[in-house]
Amino acid sequence: MSQITTHILDTSIGTPAEGVNIRLQKSGKLIAEGITNSDGRISNLLPKNKILETGDYEMVFDTGGYFSKQNKKSFYPKVIIHFTVFDDSHYHVPLLLNPFGYSTYRGS
Repeated sequence: MSQITTHILDTSIGTPAEGVNIRLQKSGKLIAEGITNSDGRISNLLPKNKILETGDYEMVFDTGGYFSKQNKKSFYPKVIIHFTVFDDSHYHVPLLLNPFGYSTYRGS
């Protein structure tokens, strides 16, 4: 499993958000990119043995593109989650999403 994983739940319909493009960046530089699967997850964002150096990172979720495919208006065209990598442990960064709000937490 990748050191960094994510999943998205579309709380407006109670299902995983499939087909969302996500970029992992550090200081604006692209580290990795992926698209959520039918379960709303990306478990292979980084190669299996790739360990990130400590520091601040951001995940950029293309939420506008996701809702546009569903012919829905969305207030947030992108969700950017900033987080800090402290060590070589696993970091799960989930997103709970609806067209007019979102929340996140450190998952397991």
